[in-house]
Amino acid sequence: MTTPTGECLSDLGFATCDVFTRRAYTGNPLAIVEDADALSDAQMQTIAREFNLSETIFVQAPRDAAHDARVRIFLPAAEISFAGHPTIGCAIHLALKTAPDGDFETRIVLEEEAGLVPVTVWRAEGQLMAEFRAPVVPQATDRVPPEADALAEALGLATEAVGFGNHRPGLWRGGPTFLYVPVCDLAALATARPCEPAWSRVTAAAGVDHMYLYSPGEACDFRARMFAPAAGLPEDPATGSAAAILAGQLRAAGNLRGSDQFTLHQGVEMGRPSEITLTVHSDGDTITAVFVRGSAVPVSAGRITLPAA
Repeated sequence: MTTPTGECLSDLGFATCDVFTRRAYTGNPLAIVEDADALSDAQMQTIAREFNLSETIFVQAPRDAAHDARVRIFLPAAEISFAGHPTIGCAIHLALKTAPDGDFETRIVLEEEAGLVPVTVWRAEGQLMAEFRAPVVPQATDRVPPEADALAEALGLATEAVGFGNHRPGLWRGGPTFLYVPVCDLAALATARPCEPAWSRVTAAAGVDHMYLYSPGEACDFRARMFAPAAGLPEDPATGSAAAILAGQLRAAGNLRGSDQFTLHQGVEMGRPSEITLTVHSDGDTITAVFVRGSAVPVSAGRITLPAA
């Protein structure tokens, strides 16, 4: 690979971190590939498949010098326009390159395919934290969500386990699109799993790969799980984009009062517990802004051999 300056490279630097956690080897692992300007789409996809994490983010020079980086985000099987845990992890990684040893606060602006994402990054009492404003607010899709009995069959649950209070299944988009399935309690959430052929039938009818389940939590507002086997993600330990878009689901259920904050736990059933803080600002029935906050822990660094172009 030849860089814009004419330098020939056979490998690139990378780092990994665990996101939405304060402890290494929990949360959602992320791979960050640096100086990725000359990589082709096929090379980025190959590298993401090699890491085989829920997402790999590729850092490139920004199109606008006022911003910090352009980034591309890949699942093991496809590119996506926006994702939360790569945004948090990459912003913290970039901030650490110039951060002082002690406490600090700085702003990182990422050019993502879904739009500009400003991220505030800080370290306080040894903890690395970041919060981003979602590039778009959630919008309902034009599809009708599947019925409770169909969802229950797809998840191996009893029909009465789908839904609680004013929470009903919904389809929302904000970059990616998720099918949201409220589940009555933690016991039902723990037993849920994709069940074929009902799973493929339901997701095809809804036009989605990603299904986000949530229930009332313990020591948090909601506990969640996210399945996307067709996208190469049997289960995701923490899904920041789905947390941001969950704001639409919460509005539909009547949970928003103007300025609201929710704590979300995910990955518990996988042994990789994660914590996400969701803040939603609304004006009447209109969501005006959505913020997602979380921490990250650096884990490793090295170099990766480039695949064939």
